[in-house]
Amino acid sequence: MKTLTPLLLGKIAVPVEQCHTLVIGSGAASLAAAERLAAAGLDAVIATDSVTGGTSYNTGSDKQTYYRLAVGDRGGDSAFEMAQALWKGGAVHGDIALAEALGSSEAFYRLVSLGVPFPMNASGAFVGYKTDHDPKQRGTSIGPYTSKVMVEKLLAEVRRRDVPILEGLQAVSLLVIGHRIYGALFIDSAQLDNQAYGLRLIVAEAVVFGVGGPGGLYGASVYPPIHQGAIGVAIEAGAPCVNLTESQFGLASIGFRWNVSGTYQQVVPRYVSVGPDGDEQEFLDEHFADIGARDSAVFLKGYQWPFDPQKVTGGGSSLVDLAVHRERLTKGRKVYLDFTRNPGGFDLAKLSTEARTYLERSGAVTGTPIDRLQTMNPLAVEHYLRHGIDLTKDKLEVAVCAQHCFLWERSTGLTGYTGLAERR
Repeated sequence: MKTLTPLLLGKIAVPVEQCHTLVIGSGAASLAAAERLAAAGLDAVIATDSVTGGTSYNTGSDKQTYYRLAVGDRGGDSAFEMAQALWKGGAVHGDIALAEALGSSEAFYRLVSLGVPFPMNASGAFVGYKTDHDPKQRGTSIGPYTSKVMVEKLLAEVRRRDVPILEGLQAVSLLVIGHRIYGALFIDSAQLDNQAYGLRLIVAEAVVFGVGGPGGLYGASVYPPIHQGAIGVAIEAGAPCVNLTESQFGLASIGFRWNVSGTYQQVVPRYVSVGPDGDEQEFLDEHFADIGARDSAVFLKGYQWPFDPQKVTGGGSSLVDLAVHRERLTKGRKVYLDFTRNPGGFDLAKLSTEARTYLERSGAVTGTPIDRLQTMNPLAVEHYLRHGIDLTKDKLEVAVCAQHCFLWERSTGLTGYTGLAERR
């Protein structure tokens, strides 16, 4: 970085520095951008509040999904087909969807080359699975810490390439002149007592805006408590509020913030609510036609995890989310997943064929939910234990939480700005 003449704001002399490309944020997307810029020989600088404080490093579920072209699908895939799948969701323009699809393989194999151990079959093909609403096997995962490992590998490469990382900087404004962004103004937490009150200006030829969504706005959220996001900074600079409603909500634990998808649901835990006086109720029964429908819907929450209004009617899996929401927000009761006991009346024979077959193939047809969980995914049990929650004896408090904020920008009307989408 190059030091320039300070900017005088009245009697305040604000330090000014210059680089070619300023990367704001230090999640997986920002680190990937900085690493590629450095590989291209460009002078990139990362400015972040905390290099390991964001969603990529801190938030997850029993199995995080990384999304890319289905490189190992026997049915084949194409960037056009992937773009269509993204576009059909209604929250992304077709050109942006195509750009993401075209670049997905290169980004994926770059992560592989950096050491992210995505699974392969015996022939060396990178295998995948189908995610929500997707006809192709475009999802892949290394487990609950997929994005955390991505951050670790990318961060190691960024440091190996000597990319400067400026920590403790919170972006408060983008520097806009006309229709061009020339940098950003930050508050430096380590310099709050100096004569410039911690203000620090970095000017650049280009700005990569890789911050997270507004997770702190929500009362129930799986975002890290320290997660602040900086979307408002881009909006103030003139970026349109495109598809900001495309936020994802789903069940997550709230003591230790973690998404309870996948096997946490597929083992069919007991849903209970507890009132202020300590009374306990299995509240799902009243929302479903019978026990089999209830438990099959809970099982489906494992991979129909995000709330979807189309999966409410007819006893769909998202009816579970609404029931939890009603207990907490309408009745004022706390809601827990109990893995120590089967739901009342639980009977494997009453499950849907899909659920029963899945559990049979997993060798998890007997015992309690915790027995099934330890059989199918022991790491899921160990993960909570590391955070002081023993699922073999403790109930797990949950809520319907804000989990993802998808931001797809078609055009900001500003140059020098790159919007990066946060994906599952």
